[in-house]
Amino acid sequence: MKSFTSFILLLVSFVSIYGKRPNIVLIMADDLGFSDLGCYGSEISTPNLDQLAKNGLRFSQFYNTAKCHSSRVSLLTGLYCDQAGSSKLNRGVTIAEVLKPAGYSTWMSGKWHLDKQPTDFGFQKYWGHLSGACNFFTGDNSFRLNGKEWAVPESIKGKPFYTTHAITDFALDFVKEGKIDQESDPFFLYVAYNAPHYPLHAPKHAVLKYNGKYDNGWDNLRKTRYNKQVATGLIPKKFKLSPRAPHIPSWESIKESEKEWEADRMEVFAAMIDLVDQNIGRLIKDLKKREVFDNTLFLFCADNGGCPFERTRGRNLKPWDPKSYWTYDASWAQASNTPFRLYKQNQHEGGISSPLIAHWPNGLKTKPGSITRQPAHLIDFMATFLELGNAKYPRQAGNRVIEPLEGKSLVPIFKNAERKGHEALYFHFGTDRALRQGKWKLVSAKKGKWELYDMSKDRTELIDLAEKFPTKVETMKEIWFDIAKNKERLNQNGLSPVKGVIKELSFRKDTSNQLNN
Repeated sequence: MKSFTSFILLLVSFVSIYGKRPNIVLIMADDLGFSDLGCYGSEISTPNLDQLAKNGLRFSQFYNTAKCHSSRVSLLTGLYCDQAGSSKLNRGVTIAEVLKPAGYSTWMSGKWHLDKQPTDFGFQKYWGHLSGACNFFTGDNSFRLNGKEWAVPESIKGKPFYTTHAITDFALDFVKEGKIDQESDPFFLYVAYNAPHYPLHAPKHAVLKYNGKYDNGWDNLRKTRYNKQVATGLIPKKFKLSPRAPHIPSWESIKESEKEWEADRMEVFAAMIDLVDQNIGRLIKDLKKREVFDNTLFLFCADNGGCPFERTRGRNLKPWDPKSYWTYDASWAQASNTPFRLYKQNQHEGGISSPLIAHWPNGLKTKPGSITRQPAHLIDFMATFLELGNAKYPRQAGNRVIEPLEGKSLVPIFKNAERKGHEALYFHFGTDRALRQGKWKLVSAKKGKWELYDMSKDRTELIDLAEKFPTKVETMKEIWFDIAKNKERLNQNGLSPVKGVIKELSFRKDTSNQLNN
């Protein structure tokens, strides 16, 4: 009886401070670079996200894990990927599993990309694909609805099937079925768009909207986006634009036929982002209609930076043809990641820096349109929702023994205060490694030489200070290996030392021979 009384008093205290617990809409885009939204420097039409940013809060130093599945693990569990048991989640518990006992409805729509299914991990309703990527027009055989196989139709709700639209359709259905209004219990909705991950697919009308937009090439685009970032205050002028990577040719040096092809695929990429934004607008409109928008915390993020992988097949086909399979490579990916270096999978800023927009009229105490420069990470979502949802983090879930929570709540930032940040933020994927500690960042690409950067002066990682501060390198290196060994439980290959030289990286491939087939 005493414990129950204590719980009631705690709940009353919480409500008196925060009001009614917020609904939570957590949206993740796939392979979206730091600069791909209008409010982060882009020319792409994203009015709905831009409006959320204008009335909400933007993060300029928000981090992911640089890769699809590992970011999803960290987002869901509040732990580093291998710490949680990677895609098996056998040492972690999901946000849905902690919010559901606290009285939240828990729904997910979109890309899963982990073991089993969302309904095995606390989500009461789920629609989407279990795979890491799929054909946007025809889907694949991994689509599920509430744990059961779901055959992709030619059309849905009277319109041709397109994955981005369908993800939103089902998200709205879940809200409708939940009879959400001002009096209903709160809900947690996780919307995981697969766009703009390859294959580059979009309806013809959406692509033609951007016809000619990228005819001036990636060099011009990077400068234009950077200038906008500086002008809007997102990127301080002291952080210089990183130079074009050595493996990327200048726009002027490539053939006119290649320029046309390159511009075409960037048009499709832009269209895919545009369509994501339009669909987010549908969610916003629905929640406003239900009069619950003001007490809904919207968070929009991405799983990694722009993707450099050239895997194009069927270059002679149009991107609205379901048989096509276009990708964009490092040339445009570096533009997506403006002003940073490198890409998806790398632990340099181009791989791990992504937008985070927070919007919550009833809860945010920051000035509308504010930008916070406090570093944060996907692992911080769990701690944030525990606090706002008055939920408990368990030591065990079923037969899973749960690791102690790694993330820290974002609520102090929402309240316009300085939070006590992480002593260190750890990064790892494959043979790429990094550690962020205060203003310092230690990073290695492909087990190449450790590089050291002062992020307060050099966010774009242009001046390597490793030789100047060898003691700092050694200290931070020890911390990285300690986390890797004792928290992440990496194998010997993952724990092997780096090499003494910076590895030469190359990503571009010639696809012109496909036109002869």
